[in-house]
Amino acid sequence: MFARVSVEEAEEMINSGKVRVIDVREPGEYSVDHIANSELIPLNRVLNNPDSLGEPGILLVCEMGARSAVAAEMASAVGLTEIYNLEGGMNAWRNKGKPVEK
Repeated sequence: MFARVSVEEAEEMINSGKVRVIDVREPGEYSVDHIANSELIPLNRVLNNPDSLGEPGILLVCEMGARSAVAAEMASAVGLTEIYNLEGGMNAWRNKGKPVEK
């Protein structure tokens, strides 16, 4: 099971150090912009090896929230815990004026 979190909840989790941010978009998308200190693990890699996500406490991010939800479902299915999906993805993050790295 995973939890869907808002931009504000995600930002609070990131700032508190409670989660690692994993971006499941493709490298070209990630290179345009991403959340600071996020790690790129494209969705196809997650689907082939959900354990690549690592330890509990993971915030999954994509462009709109759908791909990261698939990744979160896969992670939950293999028994990973403390999995969170950013609702609305990077699109919502940007729309709220949150910082990005390029």
